[in-house]
Amino acid sequence: MRRIVFTGFILIAALHVFAQKDSTVHPKPAVTLPRSNDHLILQFGYTAWNGTPDTINTSGFHRAFNAYFMFDFPFKSNPHFSAAIGAGVSTENVYFDKTIVDIKSTSSSLQFRDASDTNHFKKFKIATTFLEAPVELRYNANPENNNKSFKIAVGAKIGTLLNAHTKGKELQNKGGGTVNDYITKENTKRFFNQNRISLTGRIGYGNLSIFGSYAVTPLFKEGLAPTIRPFTFGIMLSGL
Repeated sequence: MRRIVFTGFILIAALHVFAQKDSTVHPKPAVTLPRSNDHLILQFGYTAWNGTPDTINTSGFHRAFNAYFMFDFPFKSNPHFSAAIGAGVSTENVYFDKTIVDIKSTSSSLQFRDASDTNHFKKFKIATTFLEAPVELRYNANPENNNKSFKIAVGAKIGTLLNAHTKGKELQNKGGGTVNDYITKENTKRFFNQNRISLTGRIGYGNLSIFGSYAVTPLFKEGLAPTIRPFTFGIMLSGL
């Protein structure tokens, strides 16, 4: 009788211990970090021409505006780093002081004609629009909270010229008097390089950054105009 009671006690204790163990294997939930929110990028900046000869008189605030949509691919080995690629457009407006740039000229080279001693436009600019594909290597200090994180990115962008034109407003005489208050616009890509490669970089916190870009390829075709490489810097807003 004692043996039966003892054996029953052992079985009950063993069943109790076994019941404490969960034989089901529960996989650990995967920890996924949100991707960088820098999908939509808007850039507002100042652009200038590196290599501009002294004979070319630029003036005013040369505006630039860029807009891109980019796809971000975080590194599995380190979520602080990611690669991004996208597409968008960039626009640049460079203004001149009492200078006429005749991009429709049949001349073998592009002339920047000083018109300070004759009729000239009060406002005159060259405007370009590029379709671009940017690529970036990104670092995000806090990928779990993108809106409160230090960020840095370096990369490049490849572009093709969509439009190049000049625009003159209000024709004046050499004394500054109005001769004719009208607007003239000429479109042609003859003197411009059709493709452009630029180096890029940016640094910031949250959705606000400062950025810069430098064109490796000249703006104008070789032998047709001075070797000018545009560069741009300004502020950037990012989101989505």
